Amino acid sequence: MATTATRLLRRLLGGALDVVFPPRCVGCDRWGAALCSSCRHGLPRLLPPFCARCSEPLAGPSAERGASLCVRCRDHPLAIDGIRSPYLMEGAIRRAILELKYQGVASLAVTLGRLLHDYLEAHPLPADVIVPLPLHSRRQRRRGFNQAALLAKEVGRLRHRPVGADLIVRVRNSPSQAQAATAEERRANVKGAFQVREGAALGGKRVLLVDDVCTTGATLDACARALKEAGAAEVWGLTVARER
Repeated sequence: MATTATRLLRRLLGGALDVVFPPRCVGCDRWGAALCSSCRHGLPRLLPPFCARCSEPLAGPSAERGASLCVRCRDHPLAIDGIRSPYLMEGAIRRAILELKYQGVASLAVTLGRLLHDYLEAHPLPADVIVPLPLHSRRQRRRGFNQAALLAKEVGRLRHRPVGADLIVRVRNSPSQAQAATAEERRANVKGAFQVREGAALGGKRVLLVDDVCTTGATLDACARALKEAGAAEVWGLTVARER
């Protein structure tokens, strides 16, 4: 992990600091790349069977029956059209996300953004505009950046799609979803947390929501609900990783 001093410098200088402190691979700790090609090939992929709506890995009776939806999506239909994640939140991909999110290693946003682009090359999702999942302004000031915005910027650049970084805001600074013990608590925690900015031209648009991690999909779904109420025709979620 980066030292406290390096972390503070990264927040001030961003990617320029990678010239002074060259990146080390989060998988094997070798110098030269934030994620080396060898570790990239060994990343923990999210493979079928998984829920057709939220991508939760299916196991046990659900998998044996060939069910297309997890119990949660069957019992509580989502507003979002679907959520996709190329990887499981494990191993090197977990370390990469945590380094980006909490240590401010800017080069990882480019690396992870490219992984999302590669996934979309193989598994296209509709996207007239790419929107990062917003942080509450107070939390973003504390962190110094929004990791979802960094990822969305890179995906937009590679996919040649506009990025609507300010189309929607988080108006309620709800507690971290990690503090919610159940899916029901997570849904309640983010209910009404998002608001589309006045004048946002979303009528008939297909929106691709980008974030780093999906746990139950409650936050992405709450954001998608607000976007659809503002006129979006479709909203899909794309995250780097999915919790089991």
